[in-house]
Amino acid sequence: MAGVLLGHAVRVSARRLRGFPDLPPRLLHFLRMGDGVEKSHNDITNVLFCGFHFPASQNYTREYLKGYPFIKVDEVPLDEVPNVIHRYHICVVKNRRFDATVIDKAVQMKLLMQFGVGLEGVDIEAATRCNIKVARIPGSSTGNAASCAEMAIYLILGLLRKQKEMDNAVKLKNLGVPVGETLLGKTVFILGFGAIGVDLAKRLRPFGVKILATKRNWTSVSLPPNASGAPNDEIDHLVDKKGGPENLYEFAGEADIVVTCLALNAATAGIVNGRFLSSMRKGSLLVNIARGGLLDYNAVHQHLQSGHLGGLAIDVAWTEPFDPEDPILKFPNVLITPHVAGVTEYSYRTMAKVVGDCALQLHAGSPLTGVEIVN
Repeated sequence: MAGVLLGHAVRVSARRLRGFPDLPPRLLHFLRMGDGVEKSHNDITNVLFCGFHFPASQNYTREYLKGYPFIKVDEVPLDEVPNVIHRYHICVVKNRRFDATVIDKAVQMKLLMQFGVGLEGVDIEAATRCNIKVARIPGSSTGNAASCAEMAIYLILGLLRKQKEMDNAVKLKNLGVPVGETLLGKTVFILGFGAIGVDLAKRLRPFGVKILATKRNWTSVSLPPNASGAPNDEIDHLVDKKGGPENLYEFAGEADIVVTCLALNAATAGIVNGRFLSSMRKGSLLVNIARGGLLDYNAVHQHLQSGHLGGLAIDVAWTEPFDPEDPILKFPNVLITPHVAGVTEYSYRTMAKVVGDCALQLHAGSPLTGVEIVN
């Protein structure tokens, strides 16, 4: 009887593992040996997702791991994280801040990671002191950068074609209004030319635009040759004018549209301030698909109110969820989306696989793959 049960377990294991052919052979062997065997509580690898926003992240990860009962995926409210963090081995932080106080409580934690790239809320030094790895999932390899680039174009077109006015015209049964603008012939300034910036430039080219871009270091290895499916010489040809931090105000003054694609850190917080906005052409448009903290709220509000800023479209806000009654949303030339630039079926399924593979690798004691360790 035991032999029959063992044979059945092996067959079930084989069927489950066919869906994961790209896992390392050593890990596949470990999982085949362990699958079908009853595990004790101490053999469970516990994965925590912080908060209930972005629900597809934990739902898709749980689906990916459904054949592996020794990996447990939970989600808890953001304010409950400090009370339960001691139970978990992997944590997907999402929009939860992890300071030293919270990290000190993570006594079993091996990996803090983001379901994406933004780690500005994690105290990486504190994690390092506690021997906890911190990782992001590179956007260029998961479709996240492409998804964000597509959203940027969606928002640009929404501003140019006056989405709010079109909605109102439909309600009033008016035809042929409003008169919009074309993207053709415009100058677009991509503020931050990483993986998202590259993918945005690739998609903007067919619209017949001039592209300006700034990057802190154009020789940086932070953008690998194949980061966006194009060699570096091709990437160089995507940009008509390249610059660095010293060119911010110059490029702002030349652009019809500014798109922020920067990471948020001490150097970039509030970078789109009063001086930057005043440097922009009167009537030009601002699109933010990166982080809300890149924009100075008061300066943006003032420049919308004065009419100097011709339109604002944001997928990210200063506080999230953003207050739907906030005064900035009352302007007819302001569009907002609920932090969904990277939330697509393709990117979220791909990132869920990365998280699931990390859990399986950690359980097996194998090296982590598919993530960028930052400490």
